[in-house]
Amino acid sequence: MAKEKPSIPKGTRDFGPEEVAKRKYILNTIEKVFIKYGFMPIETPTMENLSTLTGKYGDEGDKLLFKILDNGDIFKEIKEKNAEQKISNFEFRISDISGKGLRYDLTVPFARYVVMNRNEITFPFKRYQMQPVWRADRPQKGRYREFWQCDADVVGSDSLLHELDLINIYSEVFKCLGIEVEIKINNRKILAGIAEGLGAENKLMDFTVSLDKIDKIGIDGVEKELREKGFDENQIQMVRDILFTEKNSVNYSDNTIKSNLSLSHLSMLKNSSKFRDNEKFKKGIDEIETVLENLNSTNKTVNIKLDISLARGLSYYTGCIFEVAAIEGSLRSSIGGGGRYDNLTGIFGLEGVSGVGISFGLDRIYDVIEELKLFPETLSQGSSKVLICANDSIENIELAPVLQLLSKLRNEGIASEIYTEKINVKKPLEKPIKYASSKKIAYALIYSENEPLKLKNLETGFQVELTIEAIVEKLIS
Repeated sequence: MAKEKPSIPKGTRDFGPEEVAKRKYILNTIEKVFIKYGFMPIETPTMENLSTLTGKYGDEGDKLLFKILDNGDIFKEIKEKNAEQKISNFEFRISDISGKGLRYDLTVPFARYVVMNRNEITFPFKRYQMQPVWRADRPQKGRYREFWQCDADVVGSDSLLHELDLINIYSEVFKCLGIEVEIKINNRKILAGIAEGLGAENKLMDFTVSLDKIDKIGIDGVEKELREKGFDENQIQMVRDILFTEKNSVNYSDNTIKSNLSLSHLSMLKNSSKFRDNEKFKKGIDEIETVLENLNSTNKTVNIKLDISLARGLSYYTGCIFEVAAIEGSLRSSIGGGGRYDNLTGIFGLEGVSGVGISFGLDRIYDVIEELKLFPETLSQGSSKVLICANDSIENIELAPVLQLLSKLRNEGIASEIYTEKINVKKPLEKPIKYASSKKIAYALIYSENEPLKLKNLETGFQVELTIEAIVEKLIS
């Protein structure tokens, strides 16, 4: 039998000890801020029923769902069934072979969780969730088929103060990680109002899905897609006039005057002849004004930008939407995003429960920090602190005293291990020290029968004779 070369699916990755330590550093940073803002953790299954997932992400999102076969013999069962019914062709539908799929995001499973547990949770319910998700996308730099999302959501409240909290969470997390970011904000009601003004209310999803691609395909690409979806030239020109002029991309900074000018600009749009009677558009502007006014009172250092072209292609968004990108480095794509969804739980039978949430993309954040060299140099990989090594091979000495040393260190909470392999008797510490260095172990505890213990600092090379009690005291001080 030919040997198979080992491989992993495209769009997935292995992570060694160093990568895992760095990823945990990001996860722990995000989790601390989530908890600080009153969010509680939940977890949901890797797979969901396809009925839960389909129809929630738009047509393009549905195409990216990974579907799971119901069992390994399902094709055999269908073939036998066709034979019984004297059907010559091997015919089946997707629903015949798959009723489950890998989760596409954490928001829809969360909505399902809320509905199923509505009698056990207290509203407003604030949860955070940090787990992997899967999308059958084309792998490329910064885009993976398996990746982690770190979500914070609030359901059961219409208050725009939750949008304020979520912006501040973004600001605080990225400040802790040392990443300078730009947070874009828009409101889906504004986009719905524009679609209404275009006479294209029934094409809102087409409009927002195309608009969401502007960073990838540019203005010309968006216009081409809109033509293909049936928008006429007058409608496309109106889109260009509204969305893609310099004055409609307004920066908010720590300067109060600039913020007030920006809010005035929003009011000017709201009261223009195009939108004076457009209630959806005006409501969206009002909500953004409220969020930005509150933000100006609490966090004047956040780098937030009004971008009326921001769409967030997922179909469930209904209010304020956000997207975050790193300012420095080559990876300028989104490293976070989210928004308000007014009735996602209604799809599962619980009407009138509004929610709002944000997501951090762990894998893209990792790539940004790695490129910009922002990981702490002292980041622990979970390695041992002490390596016990002997001046003879371990099989040639009495083990009991060595095992007692190991137990003493571990009982005191000091991560420790024994060097178990054969050594060069002429250079007994050569292999153990090389092993310790490769694992970034800080100390070697050198054991010799009938001799004092020696503790060697492997960074400085300094070595000292100490009792085990003194060694423990030194290592935990």
